[in-house]
Amino acid sequence: MPQEPPSTLLAAALDLAAHGLPVLPLSRGKRPFGNCSACTGNACGGRPNMKHAGACHCPHVCHAWAAATTDPHVLTSRPWQAAWQRAAHLAYHPAGAGLTVVDLDNAEAVAWARATFPPTRKVDTSRGQHWIYQGVMSSANRVRPGVDLKSHAAYARWLGTGTGAPAPLPGVVRALMEEETTRPRARVVSSPEASGTWERRPAHGCRHTEGYVRTGLERGLAKVRARTEQGAGSQAFGVAQFLATCHTACPGPCGLDTLAEQIVAAAVSVGVPEPYARRAVDNGMTAGQGTA
Repeated sequence: MPQEPPSTLLAAALDLAAHGLPVLPLSRGKRPFGNCSACTGNACGGRPNMKHAGACHCPHVCHAWAAATTDPHVLTSRPWQAAWQRAAHLAYHPAGAGLTVVDLDNAEAVAWARATFPPTRKVDTSRGQHWIYQGVMSSANRVRPGVDLKSHAAYARWLGTGTGAPAPLPGVVRALMEEETTRPRARVVSSPEASGTWERRPAHGCRHTEGYVRTGLERGLAKVRARTEQGAGSQAFGVAQFLATCHTACPGPCGLDTLAEQIVAAAVSVGVPEPYARRAVDNGMTAGQGTA
């Protein structure tokens, strides 16, 4: 991508800042500028808005994402003017504007997101897309192949307004972060026993045939079991949400608790810790039952 003129970057930065988006310049390597001598090695103690807050009020563009600001006086100050003269890109701090960016780095990741996430604002990148949601969460890289999460303590390149309206941050995106912190184990120590199989008689209020329910369940379980490396937890959320949504028009009962147990067992069988699997499935069921 060609380098933008400094005047163009600064003009865009001031416009975004006026709309509440904290911004900062990036170098030619798409990285923040290095700290000044007083801030090198975090000797200053860090800025007040960092995870480990300090008292630094350095006038330079130090501390990466923590330097992002909406203050036009800072953006046009002499130290920042020097940075704009050397800048090649513009970035922003998503959480500072109440946003989360799902950074999809290739076509495969984009295709996966289309099948997994609710629609939201999309911004094209050189290799993939940024999907932007309303809401903040922790950031993490490589939560699955080609997928990064950028919100708190992170920056994202500004690549335009994109298309579509930002949707509320869904549970299936939040689940990726929790799954990142609970990687599947090398082998499963134990798996919960699914409490029975779905039967038409206990689910006498369900409007679906037994064949319809069993077919949908088995297809969903197969998707969960196929996630042997990563992603089984978020897939379990999606399957639970889909199955619950299918039953919103039923007078009930529909035996969703039995379906949920079988999804949990499938997730645990490929290494998802049981407490996380249960949370993912419970959240999916709740999200699906809330669909009108």
